[in-house]
Amino acid sequence: MISEVGLDPTRFPTVKHFTSWLGLYPCNRITGGKVKSSQTRLVVNPAANAFRMAAQTAGKSNSALSAFYRRLRSRLATPKAITATAHKLARIFYRLWTNGGKYQDSGMDYYEQHYQERIINNLQKKALALGFELTPQPQANTVS
Repeated sequence: MISEVGLDPTRFPTVKHFTSWLGLYPCNRITGGKVKSSQTRLVVNPAANAFRMAAQTAGKSNSALSAFYRRLRSRLATPKAITATAHKLARIFYRLWTNGGKYQDSGMDYYEQHYQERIINNLQKKALALGFELTPQPQANTVS
C-alpha cells in the first residue's frame, strides 16, 4: 500500500481527500436540489483495487469489518458492500498512516451488539415521536 500512496501523508489534508483520490468516496451529482447519482467515480487506481480486495477478504473473517460487510451485502448488492467496506478500510489506513499507532479490532460480537443498540434507540425515538412507548418483553424461561 505504501508503494502506491507514498510515504508523505501531507499530500492529502483530510481523510476525505484521500478516499476521493482513491475513488472510494461517493460522488453526489446534484442538480436542481435533487441527488441524481451518488455512485463512486471511475478511477483507475491500484491502491483502490487493493482496498477492494482487502474488503472482500475481510468479509470472510470474524471481525467487526466482516460484520459490517455482511450487513451491507444483505441489504445492498455485493459490489456496493465491497466498495463501502473498502472505503472504511481506507479511512482506517489513513488514520494509522498519519497518526501512527495500532489498529485494535473490536470483534464481530461487539459490532453486532452496538448495531442492535443503535436499532433499539432508533425505534424508541420513532415510537416517542409517534406518541408510543416501547417496553421490553420479558424473556420466557424454558425448562426442559
